[in-house]
Amino acid sequence: MTPDLQGGSDGQTQEVFQEVARSARGQCVVSVVGDSLRCPGGGAVRGHGWHGHVRFWSAQDRSAAPICAEKGVPSHDVFSDVFRMLDPAAFEQAFRGFVAAFAEFHGLDLSGVFAIDGKSLCGAYERGKSTLPVHLVNVFAAKARLALAARKAPGRNESEAALEVLQMLRLKRKIVTADALFCSRSFAKTVLERGGNYVLALKKNQGKLFADVEQRFARKGERDTAEQLQEATHDRREKRRATIMRDTKLAEQHNFPGIAAIARITSWRRRKGCPADKPFVRYFILSTYVSAKRLIEIVRSHWSVENQMHWILDVVFAEDANRARKDAAPENLALLRRLALNLLRTHPEPISMRRKINAAAWDDTFLLSLLGQKR
Repeated sequence: MTPDLQGGSDGQTQEVFQEVARSARGQCVVSVVGDSLRCPGGGAVRGHGWHGHVRFWSAQDRSAAPICAEKGVPSHDVFSDVFRMLDPAAFEQAFRGFVAAFAEFHGLDLSGVFAIDGKSLCGAYERGKSTLPVHLVNVFAAKARLALAARKAPGRNESEAALEVLQMLRLKRKIVTADALFCSRSFAKTVLERGGNYVLALKKNQGKLFADVEQRFARKGERDTAEQLQEATHDRREKRRATIMRDTKLAEQHNFPGIAAIARITSWRRRKGCPADKPFVRYFILSTYVSAKRLIEIVRSHWSVENQMHWILDVVFAEDANRARKDAAPENLALLRRLALNLLRTHPEPISMRRKINAAAWDDTFLLSLLGQKR
C-alpha cells in the first residue's frame, strides 16, 4: 500500500519508490525534475501511471529499464530490490499474525498436530555452491492444513532453526511432531516450556535411549495395541500396528525432559503382483500418553507437512526452481509462497490448486474473490 492511500502525499509515494527503484548494479539514481523523473544516462522518464494500487514509472528509453519497467509494470530488478531489503523477521511476524486472524475469521481449527520439518530451497545457492542451498524449517497445522511459520536455518543448522521457530508459536494443548533429526533434549524442553506436548521419532542418533526403548518392548508389560488396514491405493496395500507403553523412568535415566510413554509402529506393505515387503519398525517417544489408535492418527498427520505442503510448493509453485539467492530474498519469497498456498487452499472453489492459480491469472473476478478472503 502506497503512502497516499494511507493519508500521505503523492510526494511521499515518489520518495518511497525512488529509494527502491534503482539498478541492481547501482548504475541509476532517480532524480525528480519538475513533473518527470530522470535517470543519469537514461533520458527523461515519461509521466506517472497507476498499476493496481501502486504507482510505477515507465522509461522513455531502454537504458533506464532496469529501474523503470515498460508500460507501467515494474521490472524484475525492482521486485528483486524490494524482497532483498525486506526484514525477514518482521515479515514472518506479520505473516504469523495474519494466519492467526485468518484462521479465526474462517473458523479453521488450529488445535491438534503441529508438524515441523525442514526443507531446502534447492535453487537458492551462490554460483558454484549448488550443494549449499538455503534451508528452512516449516511449521504446518495438520488439521487446518495451513502453513503457520518458517525460519531460515542459520548455517544450515535445522535444529537451531527449529528451536527459534518453537519460540514463536503458541503450543498450549498442541502436539508437536518431528522426525529424528529434531529428537533432542533442547527441542523437547522448549516444547514443554511453551505448554505443548511432543511425539518425536526415535532413531540411533540417540543411541542409548534407542537401545533402551527396544529392550523395553522386548520385555513383557502392560501395553495398548491397535491396527489399521489401509485400502489398496496406487496398486499397494498397507497395514500398520501401533503399540504404546507408559514409561516415566527413561526421562530420568537419560536426562531427557518429559518422556511419559514410548511407542512402536510396525508397517507392512504389499505391492500388486509382488511378495510382501519386510516389516518396517519405527519407535517414538511421547510426553503424554495417548491410545494406540490415536497414535496412528498423530503419526500419519505428521506426513501432511510433506504431502500437503512441501509437495505442493515444489510441484505447483516450482519452489526448487526459483533462483532468488541474494540477501533476504529467498526467505521472503518463500514466505510469500506459503501465504499464497494458504489463500488458495481455503478458497471454496472445488478445483485443483494449479487450476486455481490459472483461474486467478485469467479471471479478475476469481482473483478478487481469492484476495477477498484476507479481509
